[in-house]
Amino acid sequence: MGAGRAMQKQIFSLLARSATHGTQTMVHAEAGAGAMQSALLQGLRSSMQQAAGPAATMCRSQLHTSAYQPGAFSRQLLKLVSTAGTPSLSSAATGSLTGIMARGGSASQPAWRSWASAFGARMKSTAAPSTPEAAAASTSSAAAAAAAGGVLSGGEALAAGLSDSARKQLMWWIGGSAVWVYTMVVIGGITRLTRSGLSMTEWKFSGERPPISAEDWQAEYDKYRASPEFKLIHSSMTLDEFKFIFWMEYGHRMWGRFLGLAFVIPGTYFAARRFINGSLARRLGLLFFMGGTQGLVGWWMVRSGLKEPEAEWLHPRVSPYRLAGHLVSAFAIFATLTWTALDLGSPRPLVRDMGEAAGAWAARVRGKLLPFAALVAVTATSGAFVAGMDAGRAYNEYPLMGGQWIPEEYWALWDKGYGIRNFFENTAAVQFDHRTLAHVTAASALGLWGWMRYVVPQGALPRRALLAMDLVVAVTLAQVGLGIWTLLEYVPVHLGSAHQANALNLFTAVLAALHALRPATPGPVAAAVGRLAAPVSVAAVAAIGVAVTQQQ
Repeated sequence: MGAGRAMQKQIFSLLARSATHGTQTMVHAEAGAGAMQSALLQGLRSSMQQAAGPAATMCRSQLHTSAYQPGAFSRQLLKLVSTAGTPSLSSAATGSLTGIMARGGSASQPAWRSWASAFGARMKSTAAPSTPEAAAASTSSAAAAAAAGGVLSGGEALAAGLSDSARKQLMWWIGGSAVWVYTMVVIGGITRLTRSGLSMTEWKFSGERPPISAEDWQAEYDKYRASPEFKLIHSSMTLDEFKFIFWMEYGHRMWGRFLGLAFVIPGTYFAARRFINGSLARRLGLLFFMGGTQGLVGWWMVRSGLKEPEAEWLHPRVSPYRLAGHLVSAFAIFATLTWTALDLGSPRPLVRDMGEAAGAWAARVRGKLLPFAALVAVTATSGAFVAGMDAGRAYNEYPLMGGQWIPEEYWALWDKGYGIRNFFENTAAVQFDHRTLAHVTAASALGLWGWMRYVVPQGALPRRALLAMDLVVAVTLAQVGLGIWTLLEYVPVHLGSAHQANALNLFTAVLAALHALRPATPGPVAAAVGRLAAPVSVAAVAAIGVAVTQQQ
């Protein structure tokens, strides 16, 4: 049994102890309704002030009224019962409370007497384990909570103190931002495939004014004509043709700036409404920092393509390393947004209420799913190098490459002294490695899916995890087929952009599967990763920012 269930038991144990005085006052002393409510509320406050731990903290946050007022106590107590999250108790109390609230707190004495008796009895029975197995589970949960230091983590920390309405509003906002980043990646892929990325030779953090007059367009066209790409590739391009690639790059940049506004403006509103707690504020701060510097990363990439190529037979293009960095950072932003939206949508780990055996199976599956997720990430990164090297426009056949299983050019740059750079700058090696990684990913997805569906006992895993894994397999197979089709068709824009977008679809499905299998209580490794993720991300983005500012 997980830490969340342990917290529920702690809450009801506290309520049962603190409600005793108020219940006896009502039932045995024939006190009036107002006196009983005041006594019960005072007992609750007294118990909460003396208690420690997350359960008491949650209760204290609900019991905020300093003195009894007609109707206020009923509303507070109903809110507290709902917060505890036990449907049976909530439904038992709701009927009486609803009637009391409808009369403004002026309930009759018999109604309060019957309600107080049922409330106290139900809380005592809920707080105490009814079987030895339940007692053992409760002890285990308490130990887990103690091991965690009584501190909420993950989605529970992000959603702490939030109403369902506030949590859902935040989820839709963050999820919408993730969708926006998804469209940014797709637009970026189209910009690359149409060779529009180098059409703008300047970048300003605040944004660029679009050309309006004929003189403005001529000025932008003249800047592009001075670039290596125009001289060596597009020397016959007319002004009207230039306008298309300019608008593609301009739209990509401005879409990113609009995303910043779509993130900041609602975020300011939610902060003003006090929907954002400390944990969520730190997560959002990291996202804002990552998103704000993504433009710098993009310009850092573009600048590498505005230089004269090292050899006259080479085409001007952005550095494949920087293109991979730009794409990986976009994937990181998308993954963080998606995970945060999933946390807000489902703060409580699903395996917490499924028993210890299910928790053990979930841990085993998670131990295999994490390396698979890393494999998907590496495969996507290798795809960025395929894009950066234009490697998809070579060896347009399948399954062979140049009539061979392993192309003879695979070690070409290694033999010339390039060393490990051979695997990132050699077209044959880059494409072969991406093909191989794709095949391994597909085989791993099928194997993992078969194990989860036919070896893991039925009912041992959350249904959401199984459905997510079904989606992982379907999207993986579609991605392999789409990649082969794109290769055979010599990378047309619509297929190339669809292949890149589907990589994000696969990434999303893997994230959903991992999220559905979150442990009931994070282990030491997960806790350490959680603590280090933010500072490491900030340091990495800051390092790229320094690299950008030092460019000549």
